[in-house]
Amino acid sequence: MEAKEFKDRYYQVDSQKAILSDWASGLRAVLLILPTGTGKTIVFCQLTQKLIVKGEAPILILAHRDELLDQAAKKLKNVAGIDAEKEQGENTIIGNTGFFSTVVVGTTQTLSNEKRLTQFKKDHFKYIIIDEAHRAITKSNLKILEYFSEAKVLGVTATHDRADKQDLGVLFEKVSYLYTLPQAVKDGFLVPIRARTIPLQIDISDCFKAGGAVDDTALGHALEPYLVSIGEQMAKYCRTRKTVVFMPLIATSQKFQVVLDSLGFNTFEVNGMSKDRKEKIKAFADAGNNSIMLNSMLLTEGWDCPSVDCVVVLRMTKSRGLYTQMVGRGTRLSPETNKEYLLLLDFLWHCERHKLCHPSSLIAKTQEMADKATDKILEIEGGGEYEAEGVDVLEAFEEAESDAIREREEALAKELSRQRRKKSKEVDVLQFEISINDNDLSDYRPTFPQELAPPSEKQKEFLKDRGIDAESVDNAGKASLLIEKLINRQKLDLTSPKQIRLLEKYGFLKVGLWSFSDATKIINKLAANRWRRSFGRNTSYQVYLGDNKEGKALQPNEYKPIKGYYANEN
Repeated sequence: MEAKEFKDRYYQVDSQKAILSDWASGLRAVLLILPTGTGKTIVFCQLTQKLIVKGEAPILILAHRDELLDQAAKKLKNVAGIDAEKEQGENTIIGNTGFFSTVVVGTTQTLSNEKRLTQFKKDHFKYIIIDEAHRAITKSNLKILEYFSEAKVLGVTATHDRADKQDLGVLFEKVSYLYTLPQAVKDGFLVPIRARTIPLQIDISDCFKAGGAVDDTALGHALEPYLVSIGEQMAKYCRTRKTVVFMPLIATSQKFQVVLDSLGFNTFEVNGMSKDRKEKIKAFADAGNNSIMLNSMLLTEGWDCPSVDCVVVLRMTKSRGLYTQMVGRGTRLSPETNKEYLLLLDFLWHCERHKLCHPSSLIAKTQEMADKATDKILEIEGGGEYEAEGVDVLEAFEEAESDAIREREEALAKELSRQRRKKSKEVDVLQFEISINDNDLSDYRPTFPQELAPPSEKQKEFLKDRGIDAESVDNAGKASLLIEKLINRQKLDLTSPKQIRLLEKYGFLKVGLWSFSDATKIINKLAANRWRRSFGRNTSYQVYLGDNKEGKALQPNEYKPIKGYYANEN
């Protein structure tokens, strides 16, 4: 059987290049983060194929569940034409002709067995790929990776929660490539997500353990009195949809099935004890609208059903990673059913002490922005015009982000004024962020241990050479991001930090959006005018901003003598 031809998407190509480059630079363990439904399995299968062509094998692919292992083996065959050997339970390559196979897929549980593990030489595998890598920090996984200590490691996950990355920083040295859910939606590779807030307030104040973790048992009991009301609310939105519901307990899930059956839904329920699990999952996949699949944390990973167009999360959580996994079951494209968007029903959990995940948590990088976006969704819903289809989560977030940017710019105006009066010839990082209007820099928070370290001398030297005050950069992660931005800006012919510092000193605004060449012209005019800012009566030279969303260098004809664009202009 030959490999099928897949049309590569740009991020799949770019991510493989980034991973290979990081390995070549000397890094051992790196991460690839792609949203559910964007083909992360395809990426590591194609990468595996490239490594084999280069003669860099054998390769081990690790997964923690049988379904994920089967999925990886099947995809390797379909995408790369590779027949992988299995190291799982009673299946073993040890002592067989397949012992030196180019690719081996195995479960963590099997390979971490001491007797099984030590039958391999420590340098047997050259590369190890870990599927669902947000689960990589376990004793079993670390035991395997420590044994094969010379092997390069790739972790693949859909989870990009900051807290998860801090844990993963114990093992992984860098995120080689991150493709976000909002970008995937904008690119048309995932469907838009619409949220419908359900005004049913469920009191879960007593559903937390001492350390703040969710107590699933208590949550299951707390939900039971509300199951009929929840079912009645779902009847308003799920009749013409295919829905998956995540429950905290098997018992609660089974009780809810009885409620939904009584309301006329075509319901399915699966759990870890279901003997006919595969049959039910297939039956649900073949079912039409008005169908609901109930599960107790079973279908968060390794289950694909593109026709799902409604998700209900009744297993509330603080983990953005887990929440993203659950919602991701409904974000895939489904050309067969013409799915336009995913409807996400969001219940108003009544609990003031704990910050729980809501639809905005899928996009927001900080809890503060998640709260603002949640408020924006409620504000939009208050108008009543979104009753049927819900609120577009990405659009609501972008509105909340615009509001936050305005608030931040006002708060930083005084600080920026102070920065401009400084005699230093270098640009403070705060001034640079505001001038180029870059949210990635403004919102950056270090996550991995190496990002938390102070900037290296090499980083400081680079930043200083480019005109950035290196002492104003707090950590190596921020320095690395700054360097990347500076290099990209130079390629795009955008203003340098030194130009920004000089022109803002003379009162020009938003200089970070100018082109390098046009800024040079204005600086030359200033110099020719003996460093006086007036070029003519009642005029001031400033870039006409227009609609420059693509970050392209602005053209000279976009400069216009517009009154009001010049700082302190009368």
